[in-house]
Amino acid sequence: MISLSEETQVAPTPFIVHEEEVRKALPSLDMRGALDDMFAALGEDEAVQPPQTLTLFPRGAGDFITYLGVLAKHDVFGAKLSPYVAQPGAPIVTAWTALMSMRTGAPLMWCDSALLTTERTAGTTALAVDRLARASSERLAIIGSGSVALAHLRHVAPLREWSEIRIHSPRLASERERADAMKALDARVRIAETVEECVRDADVVMLCTSSGTPVLALDALTKPALVTSISTNVARAHEIDPAALNALDVYCDYRQTTPSSAGEMVIAQEHHGWSPDAIRGDLAELARGVCPAPSYERSVFFRSIGLGLEDIAVAHALHVHLAKLRASA
Repeated sequence: MISLSEETQVAPTPFIVHEEEVRKALPSLDMRGALDDMFAALGEDEAVQPPQTLTLFPRGAGDFITYLGVLAKHDVFGAKLSPYVAQPGAPIVTAWTALMSMRTGAPLMWCDSALLTTERTAGTTALAVDRLARASSERLAIIGSGSVALAHLRHVAPLREWSEIRIHSPRLASERERADAMKALDARVRIAETVEECVRDADVVMLCTSSGTPVLALDALTKPALVTSISTNVARAHEIDPAALNALDVYCDYRQTTPSSAGEMVIAQEHHGWSPDAIRGDLAELARGVCPAPSYERSVFFRSIGLGLEDIAVAHALHVHLAKLRASA
């Protein structure tokens, strides 16, 4: 029998995986399966999700967020580091994940996580839409037109029999090639000129922007709908008015960590009398069926901050895929 110390000594050299290799691997990864498996593990105490941490660079030079996670079900743990480097013009935002073995304590992989972050963000929203949206949902609205919005469209389009998919972003008025690319992804896509046009009669509204301030006024909704929102590195970022939380049925990716990081939840606690106790459920609870489903007597809000466990789960899936390829080479 090999002792732990001996096994550590013979641990293979960790994979260093750059963006292009990740891009090639993406079509082979079961993103939905990896995330489903991870949230089930979280609900069954086979995973640990610590709070994310924000570390500021000196002299206003930017910051970095550390996303941690332990996926004991697969004997892995690790961290994703996501820097926000301030500079004239657009900031530099990158992401790299370190995947480690719980059996040996040795590194397994160090990978560029930019594409994986986009896919796991959209995949997590898709899990929420599948579990929270009405089965009869027909109209999908998307605010945003960047790579994250495109990924959301790809992940969510197959989940319901959408009769129409409307997309709005100010940039689409001048960037016809981007508008055409979104239409090419799905024949049901229509470009809306205003937010109000986009969300009119929508059953599901996905906010997919990098904005730090609200992009949707809830009075633009013409009926109770599911509104999903993601995160960005902007401090206290929020895509809806924090005061609106009291009028919504709120769900999130993980109730133990999201309320202390999501901008609108932090502000709502400080200024609007909202409490995390009002959260009706998270994805770990939804995976086990132990929280109430929405009644749609009022609109539903799902907030995702991006969990380290999501990064570890998709990095593990990537590592397994690459290990098989390299073993057969």
